[in-house]
Amino acid sequence: MTRDTKDILRSCCQQIRWEALDPKPIKQLIALAIDEDTVCSGLIKKPKVTGDLSSCLVPEDHEITATFHARQPLTLCGIELAQLTTAFSPQLSLEALADDGSALAAGDPIATLRGSTRSALTAERTLLNFFQHLSGIATNTRTYVDALSGSRTRILDTRKTTPGYRYLEKYAVACGGGWNHRMGLFDRVMLKDNHLAAFGDDLMGATAKAVAQSRRTNPCVLVEMEVDRLEQIYAALNAGVDIILLDNFSVPDLRKAKELIGDQTVTEISGNVTLDTLKDLTPLCFDFISTGALVHKSVWVDIGLDWNE
Repeated sequence: MTRDTKDILRSCCQQIRWEALDPKPIKQLIALAIDEDTVCSGLIKKPKVTGDLSSCLVPEDHEITATFHARQPLTLCGIELAQLTTAFSPQLSLEALADDGSALAAGDPIATLRGSTRSALTAERTLLNFFQHLSGIATNTRTYVDALSGSRTRILDTRKTTPGYRYLEKYAVACGGGWNHRMGLFDRVMLKDNHLAAFGDDLMGATAKAVAQSRRTNPCVLVEMEVDRLEQIYAALNAGVDIILLDNFSVPDLRKAKELIGDQTVTEISGNVTLDTLKDLTPLCFDFISTGALVHKSVWVDIGLDWNE
């Protein structure tokens, strides 16, 4: 493996940390979630009466202590966000009892909520929605990471994320031990067949022109090329791309691709990646396997809020 390839491996993926996330859009998302529940923000015609009509029946001065518990084995994600959520109600405080990324058993405590009963009841479902969704992604990701245990291959997410939730869902992948692919369209060149077709040339010439243009325009940005058949690999290697993404290749063709590429560039497998297919892909020892399934095949986990006696 060349030094350049090692440099590419170090720079082409990351595990995003909470501290790297901009709190402003997250707070906006939380505010939207609260408004959906209390002021009907999603509809043009507003109801005559707004607010939490159930919780307002509770005596105003009543206070509770309640604890979020895992009700199934899970990998936690959302504790940092939950602390932002309670900030929208000064009558509430949240004490974290576990960290994002923690592996929890059924019954394990997650966080304790204290303060106004009215505020707690209003915030409960919003908090649980974030906890269950993000922890579902982290838990699902952990199963893929565990399936790759002992391999040098890393599992990557994709841009197949819920609009508005991109960075939270990528953070959840990182909490589950997965790695983040490009964050958006701005941090890597990804050449696909439609990009190359616009150059109006044969594949070899179009690829060379596209890569050369990228090197001139953004010399520090990585260039990745998606290929879906073996003959495209020659064009990618000839143009000097940094990463080759092998999309929907059969296992026999992946073996042939491995022989063609060798250590000349970083490699990524994508397409039809499931827990069942990982057992066939892992022994091939490619650098990365990427799949949107980490997010879109995840299932909300069971978390509940229990009142303390």
